[in-house]
Amino acid sequence: MFDFLNELICPELLVLVPVLYLIGFALKKSAFKDKHIPWLLGVVGILLSTVYLIANLEVAGWRDVLAVVFAGITQGVLVAGASVYVNQLVKQKGEKE
Repeated sequence: MFDFLNELICPELLVLVPVLYLIGFALKKSAFKDKHIPWLLGVVGILLSTVYLIANLEVAGWRDVLAVVFAGITQGVLVAGASVYVNQLVKQKGEKE
């Protein structure tokens, strides 16, 4: 599974998976509603991915801006999805069959 994720997610952005997992864990312990946690992680993942891409890519014109925004959205959704997936793996590991 890690190889599959590594092909889809930029290697530099894989660090966001545990970061989002910890944010989700903290939100779970707070008064935040569980059903909203994946949505918030998605938004945070998109924002962090886009900020990283803008900081590390040369943006010269509107096409570059569109490409960075598209990549930020897709990478953000992927890292948030991977974070939720990791959370489910941890949960299921703790459950007894």
